[in-house]
Amino acid sequence: MVHAFSRPRSVPGPPVVAPGADHARPGRRPLGARDPRTRTALVTGASSGIGAAVARRLGDEDGWRLVLTGRDPVRLRQIADDTSATAFAADLTLPGADRQLTDFTLATAGPVDLLVAGAGVGWAGEFLDMPPHTIDEVLDINVLATLRLVRLLLPGMVAAGSGRVVLIGSLAGSVAVRDEAVYSAAKAAIGAFADSLRYELRGTGVGVTHVVPGVVDTPFFERRGAPYRRSRPRPVPPERVADAVRSAVVRGRDEVYVPSWLRLPCRVRGAAPGLYRRLAARFG
Repeated sequence: MVHAFSRPRSVPGPPVVAPGADHARPGRRPLGARDPRTRTALVTGASSGIGAAVARRLGDEDGWRLVLTGRDPVRLRQIADDTSATAFAADLTLPGADRQLTDFTLATAGPVDLLVAGAGVGWAGEFLDMPPHTIDEVLDINVLATLRLVRLLLPGMVAAGSGRVVLIGSLAGSVAVRDEAVYSAAKAAIGAFADSLRYELRGTGVGVTHVVPGVVDTPFFERRGAPYRRSRPRPVPPERVADAVRSAVVRGRDEVYVPSWLRLPCRVRGAAPGLYRRLAARFG
């Protein structure tokens, strides 16, 4: 699961972009001198976890011009320095932040060829104990901020007749997870959005990839205050998810499970939902 700690919701107000946006990164060539063989990738949630791993994976390859965004300006700067990327620290739930990020990306790196939407937060515990503001935050970051950003970037891809949107989901959205009701609902929404959008974009040259990781070794569990205690499934490193993202982009795949055996419980739930629910209730 892709995760970050769920913190108190920001007070509504003017959009705030954290210090550290690279408005003139040394060595960046002006748009007029862009290499046509180089494509632009925008990665959200890039300050840690899966987003950071994806940034590093793309940064290892030639041909990518990277723009990274996340809410932690210090960690984002470190990832950007490691990957020769441009950093734009922002909280995409704040009004206008998605537009600022889009305008910044177009001005510094050009039209976006690849969007990897990796920003996400989770919360563990019984739904009746979940603070209302945290419900809003989980939905805002995992769903609304992602949809708004896709809405801004998609017209350019459609006009160009090429591009790909990669949405990082979660197994929780495919089968639902106990004590993660709102997170499961948010990731289920991302999966449905990916399918529906893919139907709409058929024939445009723009692809949509839904990446479905299981348990991923990120800071989520320690930050949420409930460590992962199960012996199975064992957490996979975020680099494995990043490799799956890269492979899906290269091969144009619609849906990827990490690890791949996670397709099995999803298929069991689809074919025999009653049996799956009984097993899930017994074994968790």
